[in-house]
Amino acid sequence: MGDVRVPRQLFLRGVAVAYLCAFASLYIQIPGLYGDEGILPARLLVAGEQKPLLQQLQESPSLLWLVPSLGLGPQQGLELICLLGALLSLGAVLLGALRDSLAYLCLWILYLSLYTAGGDFLHTECDSLLLEVGFLAFLVAPCGLLRSSTSPGLHDPVTFWLTRWLLFRLVLCTGLSKLASSDPCWWDLTALSRYYETQASPTPLAWYAHQLPDWLSRLGAVCVMASEIAVPLLMFFAPVRGLRICGFYIQVFLQLCLVLLGGCSLTHLLSVVLSFSLLDDDCFSGCTHQKKKPKSKTWSQFLLSCLALLVKLAVYVLILLGTIKLFKLEINWDGSFLIFVSLIQAPTIWVGVLSLTWEAVVTMLRCACVRGIMGKLCALTQWAIFTATTVAVFTLSLVPYTAVAGVSAGKIFREVQNAYGAVEKYQLVSAYGIQHRMVPPAGRPEVIIEGSGDKKTWKELSFMHKPSSVSEAPPVLGPHKPRLDWLLWEAARADYQHSHWFTGLVQQLLLGKQDVLRLLQVDEAQYPFRVSPPAFLRASVYHYHFTQTGQDGNQPREWWKRLYVREFFPAVHLGDPVLEELLQEAGLKEKFPVLPISDTPLAQALSVLRGHARGHSGPLVLLTLFTTVASILLLKDLVSRSRTPKGPKPKSKPATSEHKSKKPREAHPEASEKNRGPSGRGGRKEGLEERRIDSDRSPRKRK
Repeated sequence: MGDVRVPRQLFLRGVAVAYLCAFASLYIQIPGLYGDEGILPARLLVAGEQKPLLQQLQESPSLLWLVPSLGLGPQQGLELICLLGALLSLGAVLLGALRDSLAYLCLWILYLSLYTAGGDFLHTECDSLLLEVGFLAFLVAPCGLLRSSTSPGLHDPVTFWLTRWLLFRLVLCTGLSKLASSDPCWWDLTALSRYYETQASPTPLAWYAHQLPDWLSRLGAVCVMASEIAVPLLMFFAPVRGLRICGFYIQVFLQLCLVLLGGCSLTHLLSVVLSFSLLDDDCFSGCTHQKKKPKSKTWSQFLLSCLALLVKLAVYVLILLGTIKLFKLEINWDGSFLIFVSLIQAPTIWVGVLSLTWEAVVTMLRCACVRGIMGKLCALTQWAIFTATTVAVFTLSLVPYTAVAGVSAGKIFREVQNAYGAVEKYQLVSAYGIQHRMVPPAGRPEVIIEGSGDKKTWKELSFMHKPSSVSEAPPVLGPHKPRLDWLLWEAARADYQHSHWFTGLVQQLLLGKQDVLRLLQVDEAQYPFRVSPPAFLRASVYHYHFTQTGQDGNQPREWWKRLYVREFFPAVHLGDPVLEELLQEAGLKEKFPVLPISDTPLAQALSVLRGHARGHSGPLVLLTLFTTVASILLLKDLVSRSRTPKGPKPKSKPATSEHKSKKPREAHPEASEKNRGPSGRGGRKEGLEERRIDSDRSPRKRK
């Protein structure tokens, strides 16, 4: 690949945007999730540990253990971490000087602290991906302490290669896990028609996509599988530049379609950010003002371009024919697909090794061409450090990569597996696609919570960000991730015994805690028990389906239709022995008194900020934040354009011999007097010499 300065900057800015979304979205939900009156109070975790500080940091790396020294409670500590991360990521989005390796290291540490103390609400594949991408941003970003003028980031292609390897693992493992999950809907190509309604947060556009003909949904499923399996295998590490660029456009188009149908989650955003690793600076040459003159191609260059064209055509034809052959309905690969996965793992690893070796060798040769002995020594030292780090991260990533589709990692050296186990808690590398969710044919399972005051009349508790009422349109969340709603969507596939946090939710709803109620509804008028909390609560599982348009083409009045399936949680009340036993099993019994809020200036400032943010929904806060950021970037661009001169610079005409001889005399009369000296002979001799030269340059003399 060529230079990667522009894709590297786009990658770093995209990572900063992802961090900003994650920190801001979580900040809105902290009181209801981890507050003193939340579902999983963070103070129970902090107060229950009586270990030395260093041992606590070593076992569970989190800055939350340092919060008591600032005079803050656990909830305020989490809020402070989110605010610091949001401010730092916002600065990295707006200011290029803050897109430094030290800033991304701080962002990674801050989010790792939240991940460690977050429990079930933060232990998702999306959060693991953000941590791994954030750590790669720390390696890719320029380091002001190490970078000098003699070696301006010559090691960038080596570290930036890791982002392409992560994109390859993410996309390929996501596709392979779908076919290896024993889910027949991906083999008979009916998964996409179910995916519209069973995804985490469908948009209203997903309802219209659900009305498409069946053959079009099957074709879409084929395109998805080809984009996630064939494209990364044949394009991401291809030596032909055009194939990598085609792979970039395919991945971006796929992610945009998923965003329109299911909202802009961090996974989609990070997938687009990682796709910049398939590009180079030549892809953005048309955006700059410097236009290179077209050069005539030699015969060798012409033959190479023809060969590259033939390779690209061969790859396209191979993908097309392979897709037609492998996705026919009569072919059944249920038994041999795992063999296919195990066979392609070793070749793909060796392709990664060869690609990384090529980047390392080319970068080493560039470092050797730096001028000066000290410059070469500094460049080669940086190259050696970052290449060794890249090789170490690549080696560690082989452990989760070989675990795709349940394939054993026995071929990996024991030392590598031990090293991966030692750093696994830091989420440097993770496995993707392992926890693939089967698309249920019966419909979208949802947990519906009902409350009652007399155990006879039950009223349903509606949620803002998940299907509840059949007449309400699916919400548009944007980059906001409602942790409670998504966890309820996952919990509906099993029993409440697998979700201990659900007992804490039931208890806080029975107590009528406002912070938890705001996770359900920001508008109090939409909550049926706003006057007094319910005396009894129960939960059931319903299967939701999108409604269909009528035969006359008219749109129905309701978006959903649902069917009762089973009981999820029995009817309980405060003081119920069943509820008390479940709280004891979940570790949510009150063993430590709630500490009073400190009155330090920092604590007061956090309370004021929390008071302003309370009552606002997550999508609204993120929309306002991104509108502000977009306005600032637009103003910066307008100001920079207004300062630059418009139009091409006028070319100066070549001065004639007479003008050249007259201008110095007219412009600097004093200097000419000084050059003459006291006798004036020097000036006369110089004048005679200039006249002779001018006469020699005259047209007449030439003739």
